[in-house]
Amino acid sequence: MSIIKSEKIWHNGKFIPWDDAVIHVASHAVSYASCLFEGIRCYATPQGPAIFRLKDHVNRLIDSSKIYRLTLPYSSEEIQEALVELVQVNGMEHCYLRPIVLRGFGEVGVSPLKNPIEVYLLCWEWGKYLGEAALKEGVDVCVSSWNRMAPNTLPAMAKAAANYMNSQLIKMEAQLNGYVEGIALDPSGFVSEGSGENIFVVKGGKLYTPPLGSSVLPGITRDSIMTLAGEMDVPLVEQALAREFLYLADEVFFTGTAAEITPVRSVDRIQVGIGRPGPITKSLQERFLSIVHGEAEDPHGWLTSCRQKESARQRSAAS
Repeated sequence: MSIIKSEKIWHNGKFIPWDDAVIHVASHAVSYASCLFEGIRCYATPQGPAIFRLKDHVNRLIDSSKIYRLTLPYSSEEIQEALVELVQVNGMEHCYLRPIVLRGFGEVGVSPLKNPIEVYLLCWEWGKYLGEAALKEGVDVCVSSWNRMAPNTLPAMAKAAANYMNSQLIKMEAQLNGYVEGIALDPSGFVSEGSGENIFVVKGGKLYTPPLGSSVLPGITRDSIMTLAGEMDVPLVEQALAREFLYLADEVFFTGTAAEITPVRSVDRIQVGIGRPGPITKSLQERFLSIVHGEAEDPHGWLTSCRQKESARQRSAAS
């Protein structure tokens, strides 16, 4: 999916032109994938642009960095403030935000400890990740031949660039075989997640999702749906799910910052339920989207406003 680049990128505390945000080919991140990142959505709302669960995303970035023994030179609050300012500086009404932390150019070797830490914050306009019709009609997916990482190999709880080499294999295999997305199993053969999404299954009026122990990224949207399900009295079960559970499901849907809540209409050419989004999927999707678009009350404080504060000079001129 192509993107429309913005004007400015935040780099180590300063705003620079988009095209100036470059790294050296000998940077540690290039050869060894020493890079942590986040994906965050900023939504257009009646009250102006608002970032969804900003603090939680930034804190996950800090957690991911900690796993890889990388101490960020900025606090969570500083990064949050910079992301809000990034939206303002670029005049965005809605956008996708990508904070990146990487090991830059220094020593060339496996050990990253003496390489400088680079922090980039960028944003751009981005549409629906799995296609414009996906949210309403659902998507056709397959179970991938590629498994997710085994425990104690690559940590699945870190949103690390290295993990997405596995995601690329899952995604490419699915697309080249005529599917929109692939679902990976964990090393024990249980359902894990999509190439870039968490997964939920509805069966008998209950909502099921794999546990974090199934090589699952602790998704922010995943957590939001679990919260909303509790408020809407939808029974939630977090447990290991056998592959065939997908075939017997009444409803299946993906969650993620990019995917939002995307229904699945078939798995391995086997129709899911009635072949279109089911009632629980639709009700959770409608509830979620109404909050993030500012059309419903935000009881959990999930939205951070990016509206420019009016200066004293502007207030004086207006009066």
